[in-house]
Amino acid sequence: MDRTGLAAPGLALAPARERLARAWATTTISEAAFGRLLGLFVLLTIVASALGAGRGPAAQTFLLIFTSIVIEALPFILVGALASAAIAVYLPQGSFGWISRLPLGLQIPGAALGGFAFPVCECGSVPVARRLIARGVEPGAGIAFMLASPVLNPIVLASTWVAYGGHMRGAEMVAGRASLGLVTAAAVGFAFSRTKPGELLRPRPADYEHDHGHDHDHGDIRDSGPVAFATHLVSDFLFMGKFIVLGAGLSALVQVVLPGSVVSALGGAPVLSSLALMGVAFVLSLCSEADAFIAASFGSFTPGAQLAFLVFGPLADMKLTVLYGATFRRMFVGRLLLVAIPIILVGSLIFEALVR
Repeated sequence: MDRTGLAAPGLALAPARERLARAWATTTISEAAFGRLLGLFVLLTIVASALGAGRGPAAQTFLLIFTSIVIEALPFILVGALASAAIAVYLPQGSFGWISRLPLGLQIPGAALGGFAFPVCECGSVPVARRLIARGVEPGAGIAFMLASPVLNPIVLASTWVAYGGHMRGAEMVAGRASLGLVTAAAVGFAFSRTKPGELLRPRPADYEHDHGHDHDHGDIRDSGPVAFATHLVSDFLFMGKFIVLGAGLSALVQVVLPGSVVSALGGAPVLSSLALMGVAFVLSLCSEADAFIAASFGSFTPGAQLAFLVFGPLADMKLTVLYGATFRRMFVGRLLLVAIPIILVGSLIFEALVR
């Protein structure tokens, strides 16, 4: 220990190696568990097809929902993985340090507003947010950016305007979605403003490998930019993609089992209708670029309830819950819901009063 209170470099290496070993062990266990679960799913699918069970209407609905969610989500996972790999390989370790030095009152809303410039849905924003936090961005700012991007980006706002027929009604829904999405993302970001990266992120060996790789000989082909970029791209894409597959399977299963009449019966009550459509958004697991067309089809629900659907879905759904669980520690989802649900509920009721 030197006079500054910091451990000597030699002593600091041991905990770093221990953390890396634990990260490898955690990832290996997670990979093995997921592999068994995915293998069981494939086995059951083959057995069901061989027995003819896949020809029934429920099985056909399950396969249709499952494949549509996966096909819809994977391109955006790829976009997010591309951005994450670029951050990991081509930006120095301290590139985002200046953001962390700004007052929290500025950096978290500023990060949320950055969602306007990132045209990707919730699936792709998770790996980018993780990489930003691992690179030194304040965790609250990274979370605010992650939650705001799928709500505020121009593609989502344009699709919302079109889905609601343009003109005044479309403008109202766009303004309501952007405003409530920004407020909710910033509020959740502030809820994590005092959280340290190690307390928020689950350890991944890739986070350590590349950072230590800068000290290696740059003549090594393994450390060259394009090769490292491709390595990170494949790693992030496969890591996020496998959990999207699992989340899509859970979402499709619930949609097949849950009767639609149970949800539609709640459309008349303002509070219950908003909560009901938030539950529907959680189950449907739609990408934010397409969810406005689904929300506009809920004619029996109030505009405020439809807004709750549009804001809550990109923040929390079944596939995202699995993705969050693989990226963040256990307390993340609970704190997210504890902050987001009341804000979205109150915001949807205020919006309903203003529109009426």
